Amino acid sequence: MHVPDGFLNAPVSVVTGVVAAGAVAVALRGARRELDERTAPLAGLVAAFIFAVQMLNFPVAAGTSGHLLGGALATVLVGPYTAVLCLAVVLLMQGLLFADGGLTALGTNITVMGVVTAVVAHLVFHGLLRVLPRRNGARGPVAVATFAAALISVPVAAIAFTGLYAVGGTADVSIGRVFAAMVGVHVLIGIGEAVITTATVGAVLAVRPDLVRAARSVARPALVIRGGAGADAPAPAPEPEPAAAPARSLRPLWLGGLGVAVVCAAFISFYASAEPDGLERVATDEGIAEEAREHGMADSPLADYGVRDVDNERLSTGLAGAAGVAVTLAVGSGVFVAVRRRTGHGAAGSGGAGNDGEAAGRRETVTP
Repeated sequence: MHVPDGFLNAPVSVVTGVVAAGAVAVALRGARRELDERTAPLAGLVAAFIFAVQMLNFPVAAGTSGHLLGGALATVLVGPYTAVLCLAVVLLMQGLLFADGGLTALGTNITVMGVVTAVVAHLVFHGLLRVLPRRNGARGPVAVATFAAALISVPVAAIAFTGLYAVGGTADVSIGRVFAAMVGVHVLIGIGEAVITTATVGAVLAVRPDLVRAARSVARPALVIRGGAGADAPAPAPEPEPAAAPARSLRPLWLGGLGVAVVCAAFISFYASAEPDGLERVATDEGIAEEAREHGMADSPLADYGVRDVDNERLSTGLAGAAGVAVTLAVGSGVFVAVRRRTGHGAAGSGGAGNDGEAAGRRETVTP
């Protein structure tokens, strides 16, 4: 759903740029509460993973493809504020290095693909967790809430773009037709988004449930009231305080996630669908595509996800994908480490528990 230059007029582009800048500023402050010794190293990896999986366009209808947006995935794993920063980093790297998504439309893309998807996913996920039964543990409700959050976030983002186009679109088209086409195709893309997001979150839950930030509140053991006496029953005798849990390194998960991202970007991406994505298809069918302008970074050595002067298409795509993962990981990790250092977690007695009130004395290995 990367919006190119020329689809929206200058006033709307300026407004969305201001909205995006404001959202990033708010996210920087909010991320200070979300980033701890677990989420800070993970957040950079999440950004790199989203970049990689966005290269894997999958077919959704005849002549149309879709790809992961990633807002719901990042929100569930590292929190909504950090998710906005993840998507901002990904979109910035795509725009500057790969000529994907217009430069004047960068604010629009951050607003639609980052802010809207993160906010919607956060509201849907936590709204469902409040009402879903938890008879068989936390994983079932988390999976259902994750699937729904990812599925709904995509068509809502499509609606947001349509609203912006109704205000400042540069082509004289039927907004009703654009709305119907955008929502219809992005519901299908949302199903793919939901499957990818739920599978990824499930994989992390299986090995390190403590790293799924949105699920921490339901992963804690429930309070057991003995004897059915209710809240007024005498409290049971306190049990001896458990010894400090042994350090659990993030290195295995971090390296495994990085390996998956590199494989997706450097190898599997060559087999991705070459059909236009949902926005491109709708723009072509409705006469909007004619308004697109040439990207300001069209001469970038990595434009269109290929390396200039490398004639072998498979090698060119693979090198570009691997470079994108590396740069996104480096920039994202730098941002998140810097934000976390400003929180003073390390000196404020976080004790490895972050902001979630987990048992004191738990230790985590910070370096991935």
